[in-house]
Amino acid sequence: MKALLFAAGKGTRLKPFTEKHPKALAKVNDIPLLERNINYLKNFGIKDFVINIHHFGGQIVDFLKKNNNFNCNIEISDETNELLETGGGLIFARRFLDHGEDFIIMNADILTSLNINDLVKYHKNMNDFATLAVSDRESSRKLLFNKEMVLRGWLNIQTGEQRLAEFNKGFKALAFSGVHCINPAIFNKIKRTGKFSVMEEYLDLMQTEYIHGFLHDSILIDVGRPESVIEAEKYFK
Repeated sequence: MKALLFAAGKGTRLKPFTEKHPKALAKVNDIPLLERNINYLKNFGIKDFVINIHHFGGQIVDFLKKNNNFNCNIEISDETNELLETGGGLIFARRFLDHGEDFIIMNADILTSLNINDLVKYHKNMNDFATLAVSDRESSRKLLFNKEMVLRGWLNIQTGEQRLAEFNKGFKALAFSGVHCINPAIFNKIKRTGKFSVMEEYLDLMQTEYIHGFLHDSILIDVGRPESVIEAEKYFK
């Protein structure tokens, strides 16, 4: 199985580090996030990676070369010309991923103890084109699921804005974990082009397709701010 690691973002919340470096090379206990997540996924037998780059992308390429790609097969999806966000980045990397096999997508700035094998097993049992890892934790934006854990909406906790596929029948509000398991059938379902968020596509597709959430209670930290680095260092040694 391949994994697509999103490492292209500018990481504006992680300044001043990201004024001179890519967010994916921010360190938690002296180990860069990208290295941590490559090794994390290797623990589940994943050794084929696609990494998208934009912001100081050359530093990521040099880092991988210096470390012999961590003995993995790594392909670079180079978005130097334009940062395409998660949806556009997925489409741009299609040539590396559209080979008939499920793959993992993961944000490079997420650190988690989620069992990837459990996510993949659930995804295959559901026979979906997309399964989203979610957990019950604090977040300003939540995804809404019915009792069968099928995606039915989205809610902005702060503004009250929401998007629903149907009337809210006591949907469970859960936070997206930045990890998804995808079937390449998704490439024929996505309608947008250029720069866009994959979540926007999911919220359109939930009207006609089944997109399941995989509920987990694993440690998960979005290492997007300097204070979250300090928090992550308590759990990830």
